[in-house]
Amino acid sequence: MIVIRVSFLWVDGMALFPFVLVRQANPPRWLLNHERIHLKQQLEMGLVLFYAWYLFEFLVRWLQHGNRSRAYRSISFEREAYKNDENLNYLQNRKFWAFLAYL
Repeated sequence: MIVIRVSFLWVDGMALFPFVLVRQANPPRWLLNHERIHLKQQLEMGLVLFYAWYLFEFLVRWLQHGNRSRAYRSISFEREAYKNDENLNYLQNRKFWAFLAYL
């Protein structure tokens, strides 16, 4: 994981394998763990499939909820990462394609 500070980033953090872009100079550990979970998801699926699935699921959730923020929080990748971002040992025991449990 290569952490890069981007002060004008519109979100606190973003995983773009192998980089994690962060807005703050010293991001909290839970945020880095959240983005590490996304990096693991990206490695498992491959980048093209991950981003295609992410976009497709976002669009489906947006139609479902009628709200971009709720759509984003409902994406299976995000649900897995938010649920486990404070567990700094999560990735040590995470099962392959664990995000499927959050569909």
